[in-house]
Amino acid sequence: MSNPVTAIPPAPAAEVAAHYARRLAFETDCADVRAASETAAPGFVLLDVRGPQAYARGHVPGAINLPRGKMTPRRMAEWPAGTLFVVYCAGPHCNGADKAALHLAELGLPVKLMIGGITGWEDEGFALAEG
Repeated sequence: MSNPVTAIPPAPAAEVAAHYARRLAFETDCADVRAASETAAPGFVLLDVRGPQAYARGHVPGAINLPRGKMTPRRMAEWPAGTLFVVYCAGPHCNGADKAALHLAELGLPVKLMIGGITGWEDEGFALAEG
């Protein structure tokens, strides 16, 4: 007897592993960003891609405010080649981080999206920085 969960059988384990490994190449989460940020060398630059006013009201500690329109080749060249950028926006209801990630990738830069954005950060109970 099947139900909505079992009606379609699961993919083979190797396919499932490949799928989730690929997803993790594109995204990270708030807890991982926070844990990495607490180390001496987190290995990425965290970009808040919202507007300056939203950033000033509260942002992830250590994030740089850089809306997509200001991500010019000249500006991005301020970081060493190969720098990983992690982008976030307001939350799941906002696709600003997706657009920023696409833009950075089109510039040939390594990028990941921090899923959840500010909403996810606060849902985890993490404090925001102001200013």
